[in-house]
Amino acid sequence: MHKKNKNKFRFLTAVLSCIMMFLVVEPVRATTISDLEKQKEELEEQKREADEKKREEQQRYNDASGKVNSIQSDVDEVAGEIDEIDAALVETLASIELIEEDIAEKEDQIEETTMELDAAIATEQEQYEAMKLRIKFMYEKGETTYLQILLESQNFSDMVNKVEYVEKLYEYDRKLLLDYQAAREAVEALKEKLEEEMAELEAQEHELNEEKESLEIILAEKQAAYDNYEVQLAQAKQEAAVYKANIKKQNDEIKRLEAEASKKQSEIDAAKQAEEEARRAQELALQKEAAQSSSNNSSETSSGSSSGSSSGSNSSSGGNYASASSYSGSGSKGQQIANYACQFIGNPYVPGGTSLTEGADCSGFVWRVYKDFGYSVPRTSYSLRSTGRGVSYSEAQPGDIMCYAGHVGIYIGNGQIVHASTQKTGIKITSATYKEILSVRRIV
Repeated sequence: MHKKNKNKFRFLTAVLSCIMMFLVVEPVRATTISDLEKQKEELEEQKREADEKKREEQQRYNDASGKVNSIQSDVDEVAGEIDEIDAALVETLASIELIEEDIAEKEDQIEETTMELDAAIATEQEQYEAMKLRIKFMYEKGETTYLQILLESQNFSDMVNKVEYVEKLYEYDRKLLLDYQAAREAVEALKEKLEEEMAELEAQEHELNEEKESLEIILAEKQAAYDNYEVQLAQAKQEAAVYKANIKKQNDEIKRLEAEASKKQSEIDAAKQAEEEARRAQELALQKEAAQSSSNNSSETSSGSSSGSSSGSNSSSGGNYASASSYSGSGSKGQQIANYACQFIGNPYVPGGTSLTEGADCSGFVWRVYKDFGYSVPRTSYSLRSTGRGVSYSEAQPGDIMCYAGHVGIYIGNGQIVHASTQKTGIKITSATYKEILSVRRIV
């Protein structure tokens, strides 16, 4: 009996010790875990705030990127207009130069014709004066002269010959005068024609000069607009860079908070594990004392407990997009590119984006598709206009890049393209000729 009482006393002492240890240790651990969980909740709240700030900055960045693309499109358009005006101005200046040369040549011809006309008029005047002198000499004495001619004639035949000579001389003078008059009139007509042509050239020169002045004014306006767009573009790019830096900062903050929350969770898990180990240690101690106490009795009752654990696994499955390499062997390389690009139809348009699943803009979509096939192409629609080699639209093949004003897409055949169209419609298929094609570029 003494031994049995002693064992009971030791059992009660052990139980009381475990209870006291549990009562002392448990509040400390419970308080510690509660503090850790509270700290974790604060970190998760900070992470939610950081996520919200990131979304806001991402939206601002997307807006700024869209603004950059829009301004870049305007810059490209104005640059094209400036090139056209420059070409027109060069052509006008060349026309003015040619007309000035024609005017100088006409002036020389008019000057030469004027000299010829003056000479013709002088010759005509001289002939006229000489004719007047001869007529005056022959006829101013009236019939006496003819009578003298008759008297001085040796015979009738001689007289007739002299009269005919006088008449022939008169006819000769008259014909010569008429010839000189005709020559003068011809020169005058030529001069008049040259002066008319000169007037037309001067009128053309005047119109071309007016056209030149107009083109210079338009060019100055377009250049000012281009400079203004360049300033706006620089500002928009700067804004986008700031938002991008803010996004990176928020990403870093989110990663830091996630790391701290994970660390807190580890501390919570460790504290709970320590608590569980302490509880199990207490249970084992109580069981051990109970077993020792029961072993001293003649009848010993043993009980056991079993615990099971089940574990489950979550598996998620979702549709995956086929990789670029999986398209090898399905037609030409261009056809492979076209087929690969088409599987992303319906995905969103995101200004500045390059993700085929999360969102991309037109040039980002083309850039990413070609990158997945190992090709390096420019990132902007403007630079894509000059990449690869140019082909005509009639020669277009699947995989070729269709370039428009401020936009690009991938030709898939049958007069259609796949492209990141707008934020409203996303990635879709459209007729290749839905707007004017500036160039078709072949990469493969």
